[in-house]
Amino acid sequence: MILHMVPRAAWEAAQAAGVYEGDTLAIEGFIHCSTEHQVHKPANFLFPGRDDILLLVIDESRLPVELTWEDSDGEVFPHLYAPLPLDAVAAVHEYHPEPDGSFRPPTRL
Repeated sequence: MILHMVPRAAWEAAQAAGVYEGDTLAIEGFIHCSTEHQVHKPANFLFPGRDDILLLVIDESRLPVELTWEDSDGEVFPHLYAPLPLDAVAAVHEYHPEPDGSFRPPTRL
């Protein structure tokens, strides 16, 4: 399962625009993604304590290009080198932090 974290407002803007490019496609050339077992790691780095984060569940078969798996801090993460078509998002789930503000791996996707 491939996931992408996004603040609710950014996802709502993407839905209005008809496509999602995230905040890194223009700058880094790709959209950061994660597996369900690693998504909490970048969540803790990027969004500690934030309660407006959504997890997009991505259907890889609907992507315009294959995901590229690349090393980041000693772990291999999936990267999407293209905009994310809205129809490639199979589900959207809220991703809430623990009471201490930290994120854990999601349990019910």
